[in-house]
Amino acid sequence: MINSTKVIGMMSGTSLDGVDIAFCEFLVDEDVWTYRIHCAETVPYDKQWIKTLGNLENSSALNFAIIHKQYGHLIGHMISDFINKHKLTPDFIASHGHTIFHQPANKLTFQIGDGAAIAAEVGFPVVCDFRSLDVALGGQGAPLVPIGDKLLFGSYDYCLNLGGFANISFDKNNTRVAFDICPVNMVLNKIAAILGKDYDHNGEIAASGNINADLLKALNSLDYYKSPFPKSLGKEWVVKFFDPVVDTFNIAESEKLCTLCEHIALQIAGSDKMKAGKKMLITGGGTYNSFLISRIKEHCNCEIIIPDKLTIEYKEALIFAFLGMLRIEEKANCLHSVTGAIKDNIGGAVYLGK
Repeated sequence: MINSTKVIGMMSGTSLDGVDIAFCEFLVDEDVWTYRIHCAETVPYDKQWIKTLGNLENSSALNFAIIHKQYGHLIGHMISDFINKHKLTPDFIASHGHTIFHQPANKLTFQIGDGAAIAAEVGFPVVCDFRSLDVALGGQGAPLVPIGDKLLFGSYDYCLNLGGFANISFDKNNTRVAFDICPVNMVLNKIAAILGKDYDHNGEIAASGNINADLLKALNSLDYYKSPFPKSLGKEWVVKFFDPVVDTFNIAESEKLCTLCEHIALQIAGSDKMKAGKKMLITGGGTYNSFLISRIKEHCNCEIIIPDKLTIEYKEALIFAFLGMLRIEEKANCLHSVTGAIKDNIGGAVYLGK
């Protein structure tokens, strides 16, 4: 018997591009999963919300709590508008929220976007707070997408996402492993902003520059890259360790962007011993950076697959919808082989919206 579940998935990445919302349908037939993204869109943040989210980690406790609630209502409004616009009837909503703190070593991860506020706005059940249980169980709470990679995109040897960070998922010795590789759009967009641009379109500025060997060596020498997985990255790490290295070099922005793209490509290539004939699916906003993709192709010894536009832009929203469905069905949606937790777990808080 084929069972169908319809879920709206929501994702907000560290690059602050906006809120990704996707209406997804999942079908299962004898434990084989298929999916369809019926419709999806990205709702951009206004300048005030970009400023608020970008600086919230330095806020007072009271203001943090207020923004957590306000952001939940904001997401709820966005999803309600999406539902009304497309005349949808989802079974429930799965919201990742927006990460402000991610410090697994301190047993801390926090994604704002209060689930109660979202449920109050949309009137449908809401699953949220996917990472906290795994962190409480000693895990990184990240990456969470690998179980979706395995069950929905299992025909690919590697699943690489180029968002605020690059993360990769693959099977190793018959066990799913995954980890954050390095920062991508978070650091590239910061440099593009110096030139008055939201991002480096097609990597054109980076392509016009040259690689700075000293900067490349300094970045490749960061301790994180020597650490074994499971491991994950957050904005705090970038601010403390990555940005200061880049800021030390008084060179043209084009040179920095070119060097960063080379650094990213090298770190991706070094994430596993990739063999010819293996397939790597690449998704996320960084997929549109043609120069970065060319450097990845240069260094990675495998076939690069660029999927359709919906999959490129909304794969993470799709997978959080899938994680929400697994949570509702009380099936494990977080793998300890990926996060380092003491066991697989069923992450996510549920608000019924009634």
